[in-house]
Amino acid sequence: MVEIIETVREMQEKADALRKSGVSIGFVPTMGALHEGHLSLIRGARSECRSVVVSIFVNPAQFAPGEDYKQYPRDFEGDCSKAETAGADIIFHPSVEEMYPPEASTVVKVQELSEVMCGRSRTGHFCGVASVVAKLFNITKPHRAYFGEKDYQQLVIVRKMARDLDMDLTVVGMPTIREEDGLAMSSRNAYLNPEERRAAVVLFRSLKDAGERVARGEKDAEAVIQGAREMIESEPYTSIDYVVVVDPETLQGIKEIVCPARMALAVKVGKPRLIDNIALHPPS
Repeated sequence: MVEIIETVREMQEKADALRKSGVSIGFVPTMGALHEGHLSLIRGARSECRSVVVSIFVNPAQFAPGEDYKQYPRDFEGDCSKAETAGADIIFHPSVEEMYPPEASTVVKVQELSEVMCGRSRTGHFCGVASVVAKLFNITKPHRAYFGEKDYQQLVIVRKMARDLDMDLTVVGMPTIREEDGLAMSSRNAYLNPEERRAAVVLFRSLKDAGERVARGEKDAEAVIQGAREMIESEPYTSIDYVVVVDPETLQGIKEIVCPARMALAVKVGKPRLIDNIALHPPS
């Protein structure tokens, strides 16, 4: 049966004991509302590590004012059952007060990478992400930590943070898990009404079309971006935050697609803001 730990000290002591006994620790950080995307990460950790820790913590520090922190879906009992079935051994489920005691005043910010794409419209979001992930790494002490490529900017930022701060772990990126029609799985998909859900499929359709254009030899990033924007805007309920083609490591925009690149977008479909991305591979 999965073990539930709620305090930092107990989790650290458990992680220390596992490490001293030679047990490899895989870690999957989540905010709960688990879906198949999260479960794929847990199964990935299970296949590579002897002990799997999953955190369930809705992190207030990564929500900007007016965002959906209070409304964010929560189902702790259901999440524990799903996590255990996927292979979790330990659920770390701290309170906000446990993670952020009143005297805490330290934050982690990854410069530049946090200031583009989602960072432009979600001020402070990635500082909140980097800070909580750094804390979770120090608490769970994993050998390997698993993140989905759907949140590609987050994955790049966490990898950079781990390198810059000499963290003794490997950050593993796992493929985006999609619904049958291509929509990337996300906890926020639950906010979509039926009409918005149908319209949301255009995100992946536009990315897939862009990937096919680049594979056929299209090099002009602006032309690829414009094609995606036109496709998205043809659907009702959509409002584009950004569509970009970037270097996969620096996240800086590129003009000519002559090497592997990443196309990423953020679009409001009704009220929910959805993100997605795809690798672009020009012909060799």
